[in-house]
Amino acid sequence: MSITPIITFKAGICEVDSSSRPYKVHASPRPGYIYLYSEDDLLHFCWRERSAPIDQPELDLVMVPTDGHFVPYDPKSQPNDATKPNARVFVLKFLSSSQRHLFYLQSKPQGRTGDPRWFSPRDLKIGEIVDKLLQGEEVDVARELASINNSDNDDRRGDDNDEPMEDVEGHGDPNDPHGGAGAGGADPGATGGDIREEGESAREGGADGARAAASGSTDAATAVRNFLDSLKGGASGGNQGEGKLYPLLSDLLTPPTTVPMVQLASEEQVDELLSFLPPSVLVLSQEPDQGDTTAEPTASAIQAAKEAMSLGQKKALLEKVLRSPQFHQSLTSLTMAIRDGGLPSIADALSIRVENGGYMRGGQMPLGGGDAVEAFVEGVKKSVQEK
Repeated sequence: MSITPIITFKAGICEVDSSSRPYKVHASPRPGYIYLYSEDDLLHFCWRERSAPIDQPELDLVMVPTDGHFVPYDPKSQPNDATKPNARVFVLKFLSSSQRHLFYLQSKPQGRTGDPRWFSPRDLKIGEIVDKLLQGEEVDVARELASINNSDNDDRRGDDNDEPMEDVEGHGDPNDPHGGAGAGGADPGATGGDIREEGESAREGGADGARAAASGSTDAATAVRNFLDSLKGGASGGNQGEGKLYPLLSDLLTPPTTVPMVQLASEEQVDELLSFLPPSVLVLSQEPDQGDTTAEPTASAIQAAKEAMSLGQKKALLEKVLRSPQFHQSLTSLTMAIRDGGLPSIADALSIRVENGGYMRGGQMPLGGGDAVEAFVEGVKKSVQEK
């Protein structure tokens, strides 16, 4: 698969453990890239290690326009006694769920004092560009970056190298096309230093300017935990009240969950699943080179396609669908429709019995937000159990 990123910049990923309170956050020391690209009119937000191939990101999120926001974390918004992260942290958050992804910039801080928490105009512009892309806007990245002037706050004088790093063995290879000059087609101005050799080593608890502390009262976990708590209820939009926080359907039906089910399914179950696919998908899987792909397949062509496939081929087709961005996009769109008051009609169309018909108790107002998604999921569970 050929990928041409819209923008690429150096950033580390933070690993958030939300299984207990308070949340635990660890700034991964691995040098990495955030990059965005478009495929089939869908925008992908990705993170990968710099040594990894561009088509093998560790994080690959298909973004629904206007649902996501990429914003800088402002330590000043926290209580005075809260520990502040010693890094320039950006937050990827969503209007449709409480899910958060945290990243820290790995380019050298540009402030004259070297404050690792200070966002330069270039840093803020990168965040602004990403946020605009997430809203579905057309952005001329090169022109936007060229307009940046860091004025007298930039004391680097053309030195785009990462900060000196110590303690952990180095990562990256200057000869690696994915770890050296402008990996993945990044604009060289994206972080002020993608066209260069990687540093020789990485920093303990963070990398390239993150300086995330490893332990004690200033550790990254405590710092970002306070920040995560401040985000609760922060998402706003045209939806009904947030109510209960509940995951997107696309977060529940991930490939690690769905693919094993297909692999263990019987032939009868596989055939039933195939019946839900668009007929053209079945026919094209057996006749990829056929001329007219717009004509509706005939019943005989559909049946012939099914009979021509072995059980292994059928499962492979289902797995491909479950891993596809289109499937993820559909689940996200369905979640948004349920959250925005469509639960009663959606449940009725799918013959799923939900509590109170999808309405609030004692009224005719449809459930919304996370309460509606939870009611839908519980209704599906009960429908399956009853069968």
